[in-house]
Amino acid sequence: MRSRNNGGDVEQVTYPTRRRGVALVTFEDAQVVERVLKKDQHLLQDHRLPRPFPLTVTRYCHNAFLWVRSTLNMAVFRDHLVLEDLVEEMKKQSPDLSFGPLQRDGQIAVQGSFPALRGLREFLLLKAKSLSEEDSREGKSLQRPRRKLQEHRGAAEMRNSPQEALTEKQVLVLDTDIYHYMKCFLPRVLQGSGVVISGVTDGDITTVCIESPGSKAGAAQGAKAKKMIENHSVELQKILRKERIRFKEHSRAEKQRYRQLWERLRARYPGVLVIPYDTHFDLVGTSVDVFGFTEEVKRLSR
Repeated sequence: MRSRNNGGDVEQVTYPTRRRGVALVTFEDAQVVERVLKKDQHLLQDHRLPRPFPLTVTRYCHNAFLWVRSTLNMAVFRDHLVLEDLVEEMKKQSPDLSFGPLQRDGQIAVQGSFPALRGLREFLLLKAKSLSEEDSREGKSLQRPRRKLQEHRGAAEMRNSPQEALTEKQVLVLDTDIYHYMKCFLPRVLQGSGVVISGVTDGDITTVCIESPGSKAGAAQGAKAKKMIENHSVELQKILRKERIRFKEHSRAEKQRYRQLWERLRARYPGVLVIPYDTHFDLVGTSVDVFGFTEEVKRLSR
């Protein structure tokens, strides 16, 4: 791409993609991206083409859900570790995350990208597992630490205590928008055979619990359902984008007007999930669909 057209050196071009007529261009310099996006009109020109073709250029985000927030209960580690030291270790382990102050009750707010939070979760699980193994070697019961682990919202997998051996429970954490998208467009993924799947939403994160019979076959069904949800979550993170449109006013009439717009555009963009809130609404879908939906809303709401 030529510099006089606000372009720069291209690192990679991906085409074809999952969306017909869509190509992904990766520039070597991030500043080039900003210059390209500021340009009003883009044309595809080549001596092999009969004429120039207009292009729609939008920012592509590999992970659509860049910034989420979670509150972790570190009190579960208080009997084994100095919490302040553990927090410092977490900061070194996850430098891309932002940590709030550690509260007296052991809670700490963490925010950053969902993949980074997922990595922190894995780190804490390994830490909890190692502590449980130490307790086991000392002849202590594993039931208490495991019950405490359930208080931690980032827990991914748990086995029940002997008293609850009739059911097998596994837990995983999803981005809330991906959970809603999956629930709307891929409901069968959250309806595994022989298992009961439920979700508890807390802000940007949804904890999904998978319950299955406490037998070898039941455990296999639970693991299969968990793996399917994880695989779909990873794929959706690759292709989805999120856009937020705020209400200019907060009147009931304006919200009704926007709702009518959604209904008009639903047939043209069946793959876009609209999530309404009091002050705004979020659009979740592929980059192309969300861009088209957003532009139509702006045009029709003028």
